[in-house]
Order: sequence, then C-alpha cells, then structure tokens
Amino acid sequence: MTTSEPSSRPFDAVLCDFDNVIRFYDTTELARLERAAGLEQGTTMKVAYAPEIDLPLLLGKITQQEWVDSIVLGLADRVPKTTARELGTALARAPFWADEVVVAMLRRVQAHMPLILVSNATLELEDDLASLGLSDFADHVVSSARVGIAKPDRAIYEIASERAGVAIDRCLFVDDRLENIEAAVALGMTGLHYREPADLHASVSFLLDGRSSLTGSVK
Repeated sequence: MTTSEPSSRPFDAVLCDFDNVIRFYDTTELARLERAAGLEQGTTMKVAYAPEIDLPLLLGKITQQEWVDSIVLGLADRVPKTTARELGTALARAPFWADEVVVAMLRRVQAHMPLILVSNATLELEDDLASLGLSDFADHVVSSARVGIAKPDRAIYEIASERAGVAIDRCLFVDDRLENIEAAVALGMTGLHYREPADLHASVSFLLDGRSSLTGSVK
C-alpha cells in the first residue's frame, strides 16, 4: 500500500473513466432501426445494459458477439429475431469519437502527474484506444474486462491507485456515474462527477494555469 506524504497539491494522480468522459458513441443508426421496428428509442440499450447481460461482457467472461446474442434473446418478445440482431449489432458497432478538448486537457495533466484510465470496458478496449490514436494516452489502463473487477467494486480503485504509485487518498477520480464517484470517495479519493469539460478544468486548473480549484469535486 502506497502511503501519503505531505503535498501542496490537492491530489497527485488522476484516475479517469473513459466512456462518457473521453469517448462518446453515435447511436443515430440504432435510433433509426428502433423507429423502423416500432420500438421506443433507447429500448435496445436498456436491454443491453441490464446487469445480467452487460456485466459478463465487462468482466471479460463473454465476447462482444456473445453479448449481441444475449441482446437478441432479451428483445425476442418485442421484435423478430432478425430485427433484434440488427439492433444488437448496430449497438455493438456504433461509431465512436474522442472529445479532443478533454484529451488535450488530460495530456497536459499527464505532464505533471500519473494519468490512469479506469474503465468498465470490454476486451476490445485496447483496439478501440488504438483506433482513436490513444494507445499511449495514459500511463496505465485498468480495464474491468482485463482485471475481472468492475466499478464500483473497491478492488478496481485499489488496483488503479497502485498502478499510479500514489496513495488512494491522493487520487482524483473522474467519472460520469455518481455511484462510481461515491465508491471512490468512500475510499478516501477526491471525486469529480463529470458532466462537461468545464468540470474537469475546474479541478485541474492549478496544473493548467497555476490556479488551484476543486469546484465540482467532493471529498
């Protein structure tokens, strides 16, 4: 266990979520298919992200294709099987992009302290990072599919802080999901509930422009 040492900075490492902070998906095609099938928009994602379907994927226990198969079964009582497979495949193959404002900000942060990605992700995460040109973006990547533990389990936070080489109470944890933030704060981390780039900037501004601020953060 890394121990804390006196520091003038509010934290000494940034542990950051990936999806909905850095990466975002374009689900336009999925929405079109749902409309054509007479489904309410978001139905496929509601089925796909139910814990019993999603968690095995995030723990690396099933492949993305097996996840799609589970989505098909979950939609079986609403649409024909061929339509269900179209919907599941459209979700699995939805194009994605990285928020360049956040990427640029975190690259500047990384020049001053360790940056660790902590993501509830699939076994495709490394390939996805490469496709975005972000293979060397973080000092370490802690993927739930690789470590077999998903947020908000305390163990994944402990793994991330160990890889950062920083005591857990000296880490800033950034995530878009409040339950993940609450779990981090319970372990002693500073938590930042991310909604837009300005939230992140407020917490790391002391590294970017010499001003210390923890606006939007909780301890």
